[in-house]
Amino acid sequence: MSALLGKFVCQLRGLVQRPELAQDGDFVIGGIFSFQMNIKINVSLFLPPSFDFREFKFAQVMIFAINEINKNPEILPNIKLGYKIYNNCGTMDILRAALALVSGLKDEISDDSCTESETVQAILGHSGSGPTIAFEQVVGRFQVPVISHFATCACLSDRKEYPTFFRTIPSDYYQSRALAKMVKHFGWNWIGAIAVDNEYGLYGIAAFIQAAQEFGVCTEYSEAFSSSDPPDRLQRITGIIRHATSKVILAFMSHREIKLLAIELYKQNITGLQWVGSDAWITDPSLADNEGHSILFPDSQFVRDFWEDVFHCSLNNTANTPKKPCSGFESLQNIQSYFTDVSELRFINNVYKSVYAVAHALHNLVTCEEKKGPVYNESCVLTKHIEPWQVLQYLNTVNFTTKEGERVYFDNNGDSPATYELVNLQMTNKDTMEGVTVGIYDASLPESHHFIMNNNPVVWGNELTKDVPVSVCSQSCLPGTRKVLQKGKPICCYDCISCPAGEISNLTNSIYCLKCPAEYWSNKQRDACIPKEIEFLAYDELLGTLLVLLSLLGVFLSMIIILVFYYHRETPIVRANNSELSFLFLLLFSLTLCFLCSLTFIGRPSEWSCMLRHTAFGITFFLCISCVLGKTIVVLMAFRATLPGSNVMKWFGPAQQRLSVVAFTLIQVVICILWLTISPPFPFKNFTQFKDKIILECALGSAVGFWAVLGYIGLLAILCFILAFLARKLPDNFNEAKLITFSMLIFCAVWITFIPAYVSSPGKFSVAVEIFAILASSFGLLICIFIPNVILSY
Repeated sequence: MSALLGKFVCQLRGLVQRPELAQDGDFVIGGIFSFQMNIKINVSLFLPPSFDFREFKFAQVMIFAINEINKNPEILPNIKLGYKIYNNCGTMDILRAALALVSGLKDEISDDSCTESETVQAILGHSGSGPTIAFEQVVGRFQVPVISHFATCACLSDRKEYPTFFRTIPSDYYQSRALAKMVKHFGWNWIGAIAVDNEYGLYGIAAFIQAAQEFGVCTEYSEAFSSSDPPDRLQRITGIIRHATSKVILAFMSHREIKLLAIELYKQNITGLQWVGSDAWITDPSLADNEGHSILFPDSQFVRDFWEDVFHCSLNNTANTPKKPCSGFESLQNIQSYFTDVSELRFINNVYKSVYAVAHALHNLVTCEEKKGPVYNESCVLTKHIEPWQVLQYLNTVNFTTKEGERVYFDNNGDSPATYELVNLQMTNKDTMEGVTVGIYDASLPESHHFIMNNNPVVWGNELTKDVPVSVCSQSCLPGTRKVLQKGKPICCYDCISCPAGEISNLTNSIYCLKCPAEYWSNKQRDACIPKEIEFLAYDELLGTLLVLLSLLGVFLSMIIILVFYYHRETPIVRANNSELSFLFLLLFSLTLCFLCSLTFIGRPSEWSCMLRHTAFGITFFLCISCVLGKTIVVLMAFRATLPGSNVMKWFGPAQQRLSVVAFTLIQVVICILWLTISPPFPFKNFTQFKDKIILECALGSAVGFWAVLGYIGLLAILCFILAFLARKLPDNFNEAKLITFSMLIFCAVWITFIPAYVSSPGKFSVAVEIFAILASSFGLLICIFIPNVILSY
C-alpha cells in the first residue's frame, strides 16, 4: 500500500487470474469448481485431460440460481447478484483462485476500502474436502464465508479451525454412521474398508470404523491410497482384497481412485464383491458413462474445448487438426448426455441451496431492523458497505424452505441436516450403470426409523434377487449356543459353543447362557427351559407295584396265619405259644400293621402322608418288637416256672404281658406326638441330589424326634435279641426261643445293612430301600416265628 496525491492506494501483487465465468452485480458470489482435470496414475504417467461435466453442471446451477433470484422481486429487490466462477484443478491452483476472489482483480484500488467492490460476499465450493480445507484456512482469516455443496470431511465441522465454513451436504460424521447402520441393516458384520489417502478419506473411514464397532461390525482390513501413488501400492491392496474372507467393501474415496481400483481388480479377475460407496463416487456418472454434457457459454475457453470434444469438430479453422470445422449449427438439444439429464439432482440441489442461503443472508442483512440482527447491539449498514463478515453472521441464522419443501438451515458447526438417499447401481439396457434410489436415511427421525426403504428392488451383483449377499467372519450362533471369541481376532470372529446342561440361550448370537430357574431344566436343544422331571416312588410304576404286592402278600400271610391259629386254637401247639398274646390281638396284628405302613411310603408325598409314614412305622414296629419281647420273656418265665418251688408266672401273667406292651408302646406314642407337635415331617423338593430332576421326599422336620423313635425301637430290639440269645439253649420244648433269636438276628441284620444302602441309593430308590427293609424285617419275624408253628399244627 502506498500514498499517492494524499490518497492511499492498494496495489495487487503478482499475476491476475481471471474467472472462467463472470457476471457483474451489486453483490458478487464466488465459485470454485474443477471442470477439467489431469489424472496422475503414477509418478511418470498422466492420463489425457478429461472433462468433469458434473462440476461444470454445478457451475451452471449456480448461475441459474443467481439469475432466478435476480428475477424474483421477493428476495433482494432492486439488487443484482453477480458471480465469479473459477475453473481450477489442483490444490495450489484452487488456493490461488480463492485468493483472487478475496483480493479482487484490479491492479490498483484507491477507494476507502480495499475490499469494497472487489471482494466476493461468499465463496461456493469446492467439491473436494482436501482443496476446501486448504483454502478455507486462508480465506477464513478474512471472515469470508465458504459454502460447500460436496465437501463432507467431518474435520470441517471444527469451528476453531474452519470458522467460516458452511455446507449444504451432511458431514461425513453422519454419512459414516449412516453407512455403518446400513451395513448392519443388511447383516454384514465382516467387511473391508478402502479410503482415498487424504483428509476426506482418512477422516471418513476412521469415523466409519468407530461407528461400525458401536454397531457390532468388524473391519477385516483398512487401506488407503491415492491416484498419485506408485502402482505397487494399488497392487498390494488388490492382493489383500483377493485373499480376504469378507465379501463387502466400503470405499470412502473419490471417483478417480475408484476407477483405478476397479481397473486393477478387473485385470486380476477379482469379482463377486459387494461395494458400498460414499457419496463422492457412488453417483458419479463418469464411473458408469464417459459422456459429458451441458448448455454452455461460448466465450469460455473451457466451453470451446468442450464443444470440440462433444461434436468432434474444430472451432479454430487455422489450426492443423484432423477434426472437421464446426459448422455453427451444432445443437446440444439433440444430444443425450449427463448435462442435459435433469433426472438426477442429488448434489446439484446442494449448489442451488447454497446460492439461496447466501441470498437469504444478504436479504436479511439488507432488510434488517435496528438492534435486532444476529450481531448484538449492531446497527444496520448501508447496502454498499456490507462486508463478508456481516454476511457470515447472518448465514448462521438462515432458515428457509425451498420451493420443493426442503428446509435449509445450519447448526452451530455450519452443518446441514443429515439426510441421505440409498442409491443402488443397476445395469440398464444400454450396458451402463444407473443409480436407483431404493430408500432414504434421515437422522432426524427416531433411530428405529432412520432407514425408510421404498418399493424399488435392490440389485445384488448383476442379478435381481432378494437374497442379500453374506459377509460374516463367523456364521450366526443359533439358539442353544453362545459366542466365544477367537483368540487374537476381532469380536465378529467367534466359535459357537453349546450351552451347558441347565442353561439356555433363546436368542441368535447370544454372548452368554442363562441358567434355568430351580424347578426347570434345559431341553436337548438348550434353547428353552422345561419343567424338571418330578421323581417319587409311584404306585403305577413297576417298582412301586412290586412293593405293593409284597406288602399285600405280607398282609395276606398274616391273615392266613391268624385264621390257621384261630382254627387250631384248642391244639397243644397253639396253647404252647401263648395264644392269648400272640395269636390274634397283638403280634400278628402288629405285623399286619407293619406290612400296611409300608404303603404310606409309596405315592406323591403330602403333608399328611409324610407325618403318617414315619410315625406309623415307629409305632407299629415298636408294637411288634414289644410283643416279641413279651413273648421272649414269657418263654424264659415259663422255663423258670417248671423249676420246683417257682411261682414266677403269677408275676408275668396275661394281664402283666398286655400292660407291659401297652406301657412300652405308649412311650413311643408320646415321642411321636411330641415330634409331630414340635417339628413334624413335611414334603420337600430336593434340588441338590440330581440337577435335572426334582426328588419329592419327606423331610424329617426334627432330626431329634426321628432318631428318638428309631433309637427306642433299636434299644428294644437289642434287648429282645439278648434275651432270646440267652434262651437259645433251653430244652426242645422251648425251641420257640431259638426261632425268636433267629428272627431278631434277621431283623437286626436287615436294619444294619439298611443304613449304607439307604445313603447310597439315589432318589426314589432310597424310599424303595426303606420299604424293602420294613418288608424284609416283617417277613423275617412272620416266617421265623409263625411258619414253623403253622407247619407243626398240621
